[in-house]
Amino acid sequence: MYLLDEAVKMDKIGLLSTNLAEKIASCVTENPYRVTADIISSTSGQTISHGGAWKLVQKLGERVSAEEELQVKQMSADELSGSREVKVLFEEMDGVWLRLQGKDHKSIGKQEMKVATIYEGWEKNDRSGSSLCGKRVIAGMEKSKEFHEKREAQIRSIYNADEIEYRILNGDGGCWIKDPYEPDTVFQLDRFHIRREIKRKLNCDKEARKETERLFETEKMDEMLEYIWIYADSVEADDEKDTRSKKARELYGYLYNNREGLVPYWKRNIKLPELPEGMRYGNMGVQENQNCTVITIRMKGNRKRWSVNGANNMAKLLYRKENKELVQTVNRYAEALIFNIRMTEMVTTLSAAKAPEKDGKGNPYVNVINMHIPLRDAVQTASRRAFAKTLL
Repeated sequence: MYLLDEAVKMDKIGLLSTNLAEKIASCVTENPYRVTADIISSTSGQTISHGGAWKLVQKLGERVSAEEELQVKQMSADELSGSREVKVLFEEMDGVWLRLQGKDHKSIGKQEMKVATIYEGWEKNDRSGSSLCGKRVIAGMEKSKEFHEKREAQIRSIYNADEIEYRILNGDGGCWIKDPYEPDTVFQLDRFHIRREIKRKLNCDKEARKETERLFETEKMDEMLEYIWIYADSVEADDEKDTRSKKARELYGYLYNNREGLVPYWKRNIKLPELPEGMRYGNMGVQENQNCTVITIRMKGNRKRWSVNGANNMAKLLYRKENKELVQTVNRYAEALIFNIRMTEMVTTLSAAKAPEKDGKGNPYVNVINMHIPLRDAVQTASRRAFAKTLL
């Protein structure tokens, strides 16, 4: 135990301290690996490479995935039960498409990362009006079934699932979203996606778009579907370049296949229980914002490409940070993690046979100084080297 390390609370893990590992994990969730290496090397006194930062993310992400898989096993064995009790639980899900890397990246294209947000309702806030209560995010590149199992396991690790009376799910109508772990979930089609599809499919006809939007806003869903179908028949033409009818039928199919979710949940014949004091019911639709703040800003743009495993491991750190659990996660696995980060110090090994008695002019005091010199010959930690560079 080094007193200086103890004083500044820097517990060693491999070649890095726990404190430095926390800084790397936090920095890499906001910056590319090379930028992270430059920031850490220039501010901490400990020089690392971008490969070292990458290795930390991979090892930590794998640990989080293993923890999620353990929760799924505990749930299957009926050994997972949270203590928090709520009557209504809100869930939102969406996907973020990421470009994949590799030799065949042009043919591979993109793959969808799944993101889910769970919350208990809307809490009144004097500053912003309202905020989500009990919000938690989970993300990953898993298959649909595996992702839903991990999502459900995380819910059951926090909440007493037997006490949840209603689960309300908001999504864009994707097949994997409408196949939730709990079959009794109330589904609502996301309002943003409805408006976006209407605008995209009817962009060539301003009057038809306005009428469809009016019927939707007034919640005349049957009339809206009928109007779209009649419109598609009226503009059908033999010209292949005229795609108005084709797009209108695609819009009709999208809305018809999700017709049970067109009406907002709070306007259906559902008797929702009263929420605790200080909370209220509100309009769902926060997932697009969560996708942007949690995943998109870090993982898209600037022609970024990812491997499936690399994207999955980064997602684990990003959602743990959003849940304010990243530091605790690093501390929990600190002793088990082995960080193989290259230092700038190069060690050259010479065999005893080739090593000369003297190198250059030699040291005239070699026979005089034959005792241990304090501090100079002692083992130095990262913190001690940083302080030494500062003082010299």
